Amino acid sequence: MNASQMQSLSAKELEYISDSISNEEMLLKLTAAASAVSQHSDIKNAITSQMRTHEQHINQLIQAISQHQPLAPTQAH
Repeated sequence: MNASQMQSLSAKELEYISDSISNEEMLLKLTAAASAVSQHSDIKNAITSQMRTHEQHINQLIQAISQHQPLAPTQAH
């Protein structure tokens, strides 16, 4: 879908995406900390996999915002 076919995001939707990015960043930090202290290789591998998942979620959310950026209203200063 190109920018001319998309509707702009509402303030509430942007807030939800922003909150989701913050939550994913927190989960990424927590899984990184858990991975750092884990001494069992299978658990460390599972945690590392979860870290990649959180990184993918963050990238998808940022991409969603970026795709809608051309539709965002500009503010006059």
